[in-house]
Amino acid sequence: MTTAKILLVDDDSQVRRALRTTLTSAGYTVVEARTGEEAVEEIQAEGAVNLVLLDLKMPGMGGIEACRRIRKISDVPILVISVLRTQEEKVQAFDAGADDYLVKPFGIQELLSRIHALRRRVSGSESIPPYESVGLKVDFERRRVTVGDQPVHLTPSEFELLRYLVLNEGKPVAHHTLLQSLWGPEHTREIQRLRVTINQLRRKIETDPEQVRYVHTEHQFGYRFEPIVQKPAKRRL
Repeated sequence: MTTAKILLVDDDSQVRRALRTTLTSAGYTVVEARTGEEAVEEIQAEGAVNLVLLDLKMPGMGGIEACRRIRKISDVPILVISVLRTQEEKVQAFDAGADDYLVKPFGIQELLSRIHALRRRVSGSESIPPYESVGLKVDFERRRVTVGDQPVHLTPSEFELLRYLVLNEGKPVAHHTLLQSLWGPEHTREIQRLRVTINQLRRKIETDPEQVRYVHTEHQFGYRFEPIVQKPAKRRL
């Protein structure tokens, strides 16, 4: 799985040099960007980047806005690497479309483990048959989601969340179970992060997020996927 191209976005040349050495030693191809603007241009030009490592504190556009712009044009996995460590800053990054968040300084093995987990999520749905309900189709093999007749682009985390819920259709799934499945056992208390991802998913697959049709909240427990069949409106005579 290491034959992949990673876009490294950081304005610090020493950080880029150290990370490039680490990643190339692990078998990855690395392309670099110094600003958010360069990162967006690289995504548009390359098209075949397999993962983005994105710092948040950069001049110009900044990491959050870069994350939003990348997410509008690509569903490539985005791993934020930043010295910013508050819950509010992390939630802001996830809301912008980040899939994972690693606080600087971090260990090499931790970084490689997070990258491996994100890439495994992207390639781990081949053996599941497609799912189809009224108004929603999910092709797990091709990682394609269609709402009505329109294709919908999900981030890797959003897709993996939908996948887990669909495979447990009709069953309430606990917060900690979803968190462990998506991000690992060390993240089972990050309920706000899960809520952000749920809200992002709902905005994309629910025609009216205020009237939930697919992903339902189980109060103080978790979430449940169960499509509600809408009854046709009664005709007035």
